[in-house]
Amino acid sequence: MNLPFPTPALVVSCQARVDNPLHGEAFMAAMARAAEAGGAKAIRANGPENVRAIRAATRLPIIGINKIYDDHPVAITPSLEAARAVAEAGADMIAIDATSRPRAGEPVADLIRCIRADLRKPVLADVDTLETAMAALGHGADAIATTLAGYTDSRARSPGPDLDLLRQIIEHVRVPVVAEGR
Repeated sequence: MNLPFPTPALVVSCQARVDNPLHGEAFMAAMARAAEAGGAKAIRANGPENVRAIRAATRLPIIGINKIYDDHPVAITPSLEAARAVAEAGADMIAIDATSRPRAGEPVADLIRCIRADLRKPVLADVDTLETAMAALGHGADAIATTLAGYTDSRARSPGPDLDLLRQIIEHVRVPVVAEGR
């Protein structure tokens, strides 16, 4: 499955938590338009409402996530239901938490397979270690992101981007790698 954006590319995350003054669909759409004007080639957005608003505001490809906060540590698109919601809202690619942490939704392997087969969307696997990156690739992920490096118990948090993990992943994979995190 092809990525919905060229590589290399600048992907801008247009997200704001509920407690942030920029929270809301209008602000996310404006951020996406500003990112596009600044040269971004894709947008990463959280939740069906924001994906829908950004889709109406720009033609840039959207990497959709759907953060679900519950009693499980996995929040980034933990289930096929969460993935379907952002896909139906207009996401071109779905990012998921591909770590080995306990999850309420489908196992990582099943989730990747279903997103690709049922939703017909490429999958960006947000990982925390080289091992989870390799496992996600084995399950069919189309790209890898270092999003969760330092946010799980599997790897210490570095003060800045985890460039060591980024190097390790780039050395071992032949799919696009998104450098993300701090």
